[in-house]
Amino acid sequence: MAVRATVSRFPKNEDELESSGLPWGVTVTPFASKDENGLSPVYGLDGDLLPRCENCYAYFNTYCELDQWAWNCSLCGTLNGLTSQAIARYSHPRSCAETMSSFIDLELSMEGSEEEMMQARPVYVAAVDLSSSEEFLELTKSALQAALEALAPGSLFGLATFSHKMGLYDVQGPIPVVKNVFISPDTEGTLPIELEDVMPLLQFLAPVETCKDRITAALDTLRPTTSWERTTGAGQGLEGVLMGGRGFGVAMEALVKYIGSEYGNTFALARVFAFMSGPPDYGAGQLDTRRYGEQYASKGEDADRALLPEQTPFYKDLAVVAVQAGVCVDIFAVTNEYTDLASLKFLSIESGGSLFLYSSTDDSTLPQDMYRMLSRPYAFGCILRLRTSSEFKPGHSYGHFFPDPHYENVQHIICCDSFATYAYDFDFTSTTGFSRYASEQPVLQIAFQYTVVVPPEELSASRLVSASRGKHLLKRRLRIRTLQFGTARNMNELYDSVDPEAVLSILVHKVILASSEQGVQEGRMLLHDWLVILTAQYNDASKIVQFKNGGSIASQIDVAFSQCPQLQPLPRLVFALLRNPLLQFHEEGVHPDYRIYLQCLCSALEPGSLHRVIYPVLMSYSTPDKQAYPRHSLSRAALITSGSPIFFLDAFTTLIVFYSSTADPTLPFPPPQDCLLRSTINKLKQERSITPKLIFIRGGQDDASAFENYLIEEQDVDGSGFTSVMGFVSFLEDVTQSVMEYMK
Repeated sequence: MAVRATVSRFPKNEDELESSGLPWGVTVTPFASKDENGLSPVYGLDGDLLPRCENCYAYFNTYCELDQWAWNCSLCGTLNGLTSQAIARYSHPRSCAETMSSFIDLELSMEGSEEEMMQARPVYVAAVDLSSSEEFLELTKSALQAALEALAPGSLFGLATFSHKMGLYDVQGPIPVVKNVFISPDTEGTLPIELEDVMPLLQFLAPVETCKDRITAALDTLRPTTSWERTTGAGQGLEGVLMGGRGFGVAMEALVKYIGSEYGNTFALARVFAFMSGPPDYGAGQLDTRRYGEQYASKGEDADRALLPEQTPFYKDLAVVAVQAGVCVDIFAVTNEYTDLASLKFLSIESGGSLFLYSSTDDSTLPQDMYRMLSRPYAFGCILRLRTSSEFKPGHSYGHFFPDPHYENVQHIICCDSFATYAYDFDFTSTTGFSRYASEQPVLQIAFQYTVVVPPEELSASRLVSASRGKHLLKRRLRIRTLQFGTARNMNELYDSVDPEAVLSILVHKVILASSEQGVQEGRMLLHDWLVILTAQYNDASKIVQFKNGGSIASQIDVAFSQCPQLQPLPRLVFALLRNPLLQFHEEGVHPDYRIYLQCLCSALEPGSLHRVIYPVLMSYSTPDKQAYPRHSLSRAALITSGSPIFFLDAFTTLIVFYSSTADPTLPFPPPQDCLLRSTINKLKQERSITPKLIFIRGGQDDASAFENYLIEEQDVDGSGFTSVMGFVSFLEDVTQSVMEYMK
């Protein structure tokens, strides 16, 4: 569990927080195997016996005062008695995880018999769009082949299809059999028959280890629905226009109900992979994609505002059903037509799934992403709870989760991998802040309860080995991280404790929320105004600006934060974020689906990865085996002055190796497999949550625009003629003017 705070020393009180101009919060990556310093949790048993505070329900931890009979809660100060069992337990403190470390992972007992725990199996269902092309289906087949290789033995797999009808495959017999049920074109309609009556669930779900060849044979039978089938099945729409036949909404609703009926009984985890080649345009949950063209043409309305909110609550409501059923949905959209991901995204992000967008089948990394996603560890049935000491409290929470309808600051996450990151910001509960008791420091406790499927090989040392051969066992665990923070004695100490990447994370969440609710213009203004206020507050606190006759001299304003290294990256990060497709205007050519995809990607990344998305890392090499500089600014001037022949840019989703036009022609291109640059690339690809595209460009010979587009610092005007886009120097001048206005 990695936790990063925007400031490692907390502000003393509300006045200091307001005066600093800084966001105050944390990012949490709960299922990360190590903390932010690379340390692992201390493992232990008997998590059910861990004492809890009678007042605030916080868990006992190393910051609590412990005596023979009682303990003081480190969060609220309540004195709690110890049971006789706990007294015996803590008479040998070195044998208990919770007395050895503030970062612990404890086994919990699970309800149900041992036999039930052994039988529970992970379930995966692929729902494939047949209202598509041959190329789309070939790519989807490759992705599902990769998935079958990644799935652990003991997993169950089901194959379903959707168009104007829904198909269920039985792959457990000698030849694959598909049973179809027609989807009603009615926008309020459901399937005329329950899927359980079409095919019993356990006939539909096949064991991967014994049926892999038959599943592959079934995949080979997939064919796109023909225009003739669509005409007869989907019928004619209004004014004789041929309707589509992508009954995605009805199919997903039926699947969630079908799988969810067994959840918690037979299945450990249920996960649906939805492969789409375009928007749902048939039956319940269909989306009107004409709004894209209409809004694009209409300059009277804010197109950015119109295309960011959902047009129907159908998928948001379905997400609630999926969460209750314990079903996680991942959406893979392979299309360049407007699909209205703004409406569809809730089904994936609220159920703990992912949303992927690929603009074409040609260079899609879908199979690699599929394999990567399924071969890394993940937890499911998770509950995330954040508690604070009494002087402050969580404000907003951000991330792909489902908030508990009854308890504050409790989030449900159906499926959580080691990359999934969530964020919180904080508010003071009173004006006195932390100044009341100088001896007591702010404390934060994050509890993460989760289930993992332990494969048979990990049970080999267990007494269950003979009974568990070939079976999986469920383990319920409780991971707790308790952190104590110091408070800043003055403003300079607060500024010196800033983590710029954590600040960027909170800012990105805030601007995504603002642009979704009020439009992109509002998101941009919020970000710009934040930097202006921070710069003004910093200059005021540092006593840099001298006022003369009621005004200040612009040249005195320190817009580069020259006296505070921790704040220095922030102007560049804000400048880059304003130029990112997240916050570019609709008229600048940003596809609304791509913006939604970026929002979903960025709102789940840990701070270091997010930094690369917003402001990529540019490094240089003198040869493929020798690094020259580890970090350059994203400017042409940096390329020229460095004199290096080779540059490597890491933009998270894209990796670019660029040889300058003046590079020695004897340097091997592309770099050989056994060089330092290649090993750096391979290491980055291994550690990444998605598969980045790798591009090699030789300056002077190849089209270098893919690389040059990332060199944003000198871009006064972009290709579309928008003079509002200014270079970094002009941007700082603009901020300086705004600071002067603000400080008057």
